Parts: sequence; structure tokens; C-alpha cells
Amino acid sequence: MEENRTWDPDAWGSSGEQPAPQKARGGQSLAAVLHQLPSAATLRYRGPGMLPWGTLEEEDEDGERSRQASAEARQSELQDPRPSRELPWPMQARRAHRKSQAREQVALGSGPRTAHWARLLPRSKEKMKEGLRGLQPWAWTLKRIGGQFGGGTESYFSLLRFLLLLNVLASVLEVCMTLLPTWLEGAPPGPPGPGTSSPCGSYSPHTQGLVSFPAQLFNLLSGEGYLEWSPLFYGFYPPRKYLAVTYLCSVFAVGLICLLLILHRSVLGLKQTLLAESGALTSYSHQVFSAWDFGLRGDENVRLRQGIILYELQVELEEAVVRRQAAARTLGQQAKVWLVRALLNLLVLALLAAAFYGVFWATGYTVELQEMSLVQQTPLLKLVVNYLPSIFISVVNFVLPFVFKLIAPLEGYTRSRQIVIILLRTVFLRLASLLVLLFSLWNQITCGGDAEAEDCQTCGYNYKELPCWETRLGQEMYKLLIFDFLSGLAVTLLVQFPRKLVCGFCPGALGRVAGTQEFEVPHEVLGLIYAQTVVWVGSFFCPLLPLLNTVKFLLLFYLKKVTLFFTCSPASRTFRASTANFFFPLVLLLGLAISAVPVFYSIFQIPPSKACGPFRGKSSIWAQIPESIDSLPQTTQNFLFFLGTQAFAVPLLLISSILMAYTVALANSYGRLISELKRQIKTEAQNKVFLAQRTVAMSSAKGASTSVSRDDVPP
Repeated sequence: MEENRTWDPDAWGSSGEQPAPQKARGGQSLAAVLHQLPSAATLRYRGPGMLPWGTLEEEDEDGERSRQASAEARQSELQDPRPSRELPWPMQARRAHRKSQAREQVALGSGPRTAHWARLLPRSKEKMKEGLRGLQPWAWTLKRIGGQFGGGTESYFSLLRFLLLLNVLASVLEVCMTLLPTWLEGAPPGPPGPGTSSPCGSYSPHTQGLVSFPAQLFNLLSGEGYLEWSPLFYGFYPPRKYLAVTYLCSVFAVGLICLLLILHRSVLGLKQTLLAESGALTSYSHQVFSAWDFGLRGDENVRLRQGIILYELQVELEEAVVRRQAAARTLGQQAKVWLVRALLNLLVLALLAAAFYGVFWATGYTVELQEMSLVQQTPLLKLVVNYLPSIFISVVNFVLPFVFKLIAPLEGYTRSRQIVIILLRTVFLRLASLLVLLFSLWNQITCGGDAEAEDCQTCGYNYKELPCWETRLGQEMYKLLIFDFLSGLAVTLLVQFPRKLVCGFCPGALGRVAGTQEFEVPHEVLGLIYAQTVVWVGSFFCPLLPLLNTVKFLLLFYLKKVTLFFTCSPASRTFRASTANFFFPLVLLLGLAISAVPVFYSIFQIPPSKACGPFRGKSSIWAQIPESIDSLPQTTQNFLFFLGTQAFAVPLLLISSILMAYTVALANSYGRLISELKRQIKTEAQNKVFLAQRTVAMSSAKGASTSVSRDDVPP
């Protein structure tokens, strides 16, 4: 632009001096024009002490006064005690602020100790956060996955890492509150003998005599035999007072920790979702101007970051196309879309009802098959019969999600909305099928809820078929966990890897069709949430189940990583990662809530087994807590009972209401602040329009005056 600038002799004096001020040439100064902006209070956007936009060094006395005011403002603003990195200034202004602070520290010696610590603590906090982020396992692996396969696939592995952390914490609590008290109070007694009996029947978990290898394998996969009387299951733990209290408290401690961590993760994901889906800040401008990390080093990191930005822009463009098509529909087309959605939802409900009935039938029919002599004499057939509910649930959970995936594109939603709908249908299928299984077992344990039935009248539960019903529930959850892992391993080794080999040995269209496979994020995520829900349900009846799930998730991470990099291609249609970061923990929270229902019902309503477990002989499992409180000192008892009175509940309710009202008021104030900032953004847009109009008008006036002056010059 500088090369095309022409010399204007009229703008200079005859002696070659500087041009006359703009006001003296018959027009308004640029500073005067800027003062006419809709937001005249925002003239110094360039930082502290910087001249207003467009101010020239050649201005008149008003310009001199403006420069003096700017210099005074700079001196006052440079006294800001905040660190330079926290100030919304350009880099040049931050450097000046940093130098000013350094000169002050030299002049004042080391400076006040409080100011020194005020600057040191935030830096230490940031360094600590960076160190903790560096200690996160598989950080580089997740970055590679996000760069090559998109943020949606990365969210699956991030959720898997989070669930692994939950299981590690749960395993530590179970070991410290269940296993250690069991052995510290003395060696637990052995299993009851075959001749031991009670009014509620006999319970003999060990198999007598020599056990063949198929029987040992059957016991390992079903949790029976030598595993039935082991620390893995509820029935092993002896009836000791302190052990019973710690056993019950471990369940509540694990649930509370999981709840807090999931809520924390959900809040972080909600922030990202609101930012991504907000209309005030478009994702295009965010990706273009704010997505790049200028601290990246190395070609590999740069390439991965480019891939992440590419996938995010691809998601935005795909969803923009779908939204544009939805906006262009006529009333008849919209009615047709709603009709198709209604019919497809009816089809989904029919499939779900058939699946639930099949689970209920398989659970009830298993009891009848186990009583057949042929099944009892054939270990392999007995194993298949014991796993019949697990097999049926796994088959349903494997087939129906693919049907849901085929249905979702026909409903006319965006890709992110399709993912949410598929997840909702699949999570309802998986969690509801688990509830149907638990309902079938409850029907067997409580004789269908009829306490006056012949088998349940004596002990309150069906002691003839289930002498230790807690261990039976633990075995069912154990089999679900084992079979889920084995089925996933079989699909990987027998389906996915052979498809990749076919792709390599059969070039052409056949090889591409047989070998092209994508990583199905909704299906895989629901597998994780289903497995974790099974663990939460079974952790009370199988205390070491979180430890087994930790090993399973650790192996699953590396198995899925190898599968992803060697057999899968990048998804042809991606979805927003921010949606996954919020919705996945929300579904996980739903799984935690559903798992609490059968556990709490077992603790408060069903009488514990009289032949096994730490609560034998009690009217209910919760009855152990009031008995333990009665053995405490009187002062402690009074305090604990005070926590359950109205004198404590009413003030607590009032304080909670006040805090809630304060939180709502604070949220409203933040909302008003956001509205004000949006209004300022709108005003800045008006500023740009006004400046453009003034520039055009001034250019036209200047051109007209120049042509008139040249016409007045005599030839």
C-alpha cells in the first residue's frame, strides 16, 4: 500500500513543511469523529497509555492535550498490582507493565512480603496444575487419538480413563474397609459343613472330593465352587460387629465419592457445551481465532492440532447443512418428518418391549433348566445354562444398537443430536435390561413379593432355592462382568481383525467394503456405562468387583487402542466433542442413580441371609447401624440422634434455602453481566458501521473539494 501512495503538493506548504492540521484544512479531526461513536467511552482499546485509534502526531492543541491525558493514564494504569499475564492488554503494554513493576521492586528492595506471596501463590498454583496434568496417564495417547480420529473418539478414551480412576478409588476403599477389618480381627471361619442346618435351611458352598479341570473352569467363570466361599463374595465375611459397620459404610463411601467426581466432570463438560452451542460466540470464529495453541513444539504436535481443528470445523459444517435444510422445510414437509419420527419411535418401543420380555423369560427359564439331570451331569451345558441371562442380554445389547443406528439418520436430526438419541435409546435398553434381570431375581428371592408364601414365610426370603441370596446376586453381576469382557474380546479377535486382514488380502471394492470399519463411539460408550453400572449394583454383594473391573478397564484400554489404530478408519461423519463431554457423564450419573435402587432396597427391605454374611441374624441389613449407635457413649448418641431431629433439619433447610437463593441471585447477576457484554458487542458492530459510513462520506467530500479547487485554477 505504501508504494501506491501519491504525493499531494496541496497538502504541504511552499517551504516543504509538515502539512497543516486536518481541522485547519476544513474538515473534522479524526479524534472528533471518534468521539461521535455510539460507545465513546471505549477509545483506548489499544492498551494503557496508547493513543486513541487514528490520533495523528500532527494534531492541534486538542491532540496535545489528548497525548498528555494518555500519558497520565499510562502512568496510573501501569501501577496496576495484578500480574501482567492477567491484564487484557496487548503484548507491548504488558512488557511496559512488567518493566515498571521490576523498576519498582529494585527501588523498594524486595518489596512487601505480602505482595511477594500474592504474586508467588498464583504462579505456584499454575505450575502445580501443569504438573498434575502431566501426571495424567495416557495424555499423549489421547492427543494422538483426537488428532487422527476426532474429539468424539477421544472422549470415549477420556471417559474410560475417568472410570478407571473411579474403580481404583473404589477398590482402595473396599480393601481398607472390608478386607483389612476381616483379617485384623482374626482369621475368618471356614465354610459351613454339609451337615450344618438351621431353621432357614443349610448352606454348603464347597464341592466335596476331587474336582476336574472342566469343573474348575466352570467355577472360575460362574463364581461357584472355591470362589463362592472367598473374599470375592458377600457370604465369606463373618458376623462381626465392627466388620458389619465398615462393610456397610464402604458402600455409601464409594457411592458418595463416585457421585461427587461425576458431578464435577459434568459441570466441566457443561461449560464446554454452553460455549460451543452459544449463539453469542460462533464456533467458526472460535476455531479460527482462538483454537490454535502457539506453545506447540514439534511437527507431530502441530499436525495433531491441525487434525483436531479440521474435525471440529467438519462437525460445524455438517450441522450447518442439516439446520439449513430444516429451516427450508415447508409445513407439509415438517409434518411428514414428525410422522416418520413417530412411527420410528413406535418401532423402537416395540423392539425394547420384546427385548425386556426375552430377558425376563431367560432368567425364569434358567431355574427350570438347572434342575434337569442332563444339565447337572454336563459341565459345559451347565455353564451355558448359568450364563443364559448374560448371553441373552449381551446379544440384545449387541444387535439393537445397530438397529438404532440405522433408524437415527431417517429422523432428520443433526449428527450431535443423532448421537444423543442413539445414546438415550441404547442406555435405556442396557440399564432397563439390567433392571429386568434384577426384578426376576427379586421375584425368586422374595417369592414375588408375597411374604406369606410357603417358601418365604419362615425367613422372609426363599431360603430353599437361595440359602445365601446375596452371594447369588453377586455371582450374577460377576458373570455379567466376565461375559461382557469375553464377548468384547471375541468380537475384536474374531470379527474386527479378520476384517482388516480381508481388506489387506483382497484389494478392490470387496476389500474396501469388508475392511472399512469405524469406531462406533455411542456403542462403545454405552458398553462402559453398562459395565460400570453392573459394578455399582454388585459391589455390595461382591466387594472385590471394583478391583476386577479395574483390571478389565486397564486391559480394555490397550485393546481398544490397538483396535482403533490398526483396524479402524477415521469416521466419515463426526460429532461435537463438547456434547460428549457433558452427555456421557450425565448418562453415567443416571446409571449410578439406577444402581442405587436395588442396593438400597436390599439394605432396607429384604431380610439378610441367616446362613452367611456379616449381617446374619438381623431383621434387616440397616438394623446393624442403630445397634452400633446404641453401643456408643451417651454424648455421641445424643449428637447422632440430634442430627435426625427437627431442631437440626429446620435450620439446615433454612441455611440451604439461603445459599440456594444466593446462588440464584449470583447466577442472575452473571446473566445480566453477560447480557451487558452482548450489548457491548452489538454496540461495537454499530461502531464499525458508523466508522465505515463516515470514512466514505469524508472521502467523497475530500474528492469533491479537490476537484472544485482544481477547476478554480486559471489555465
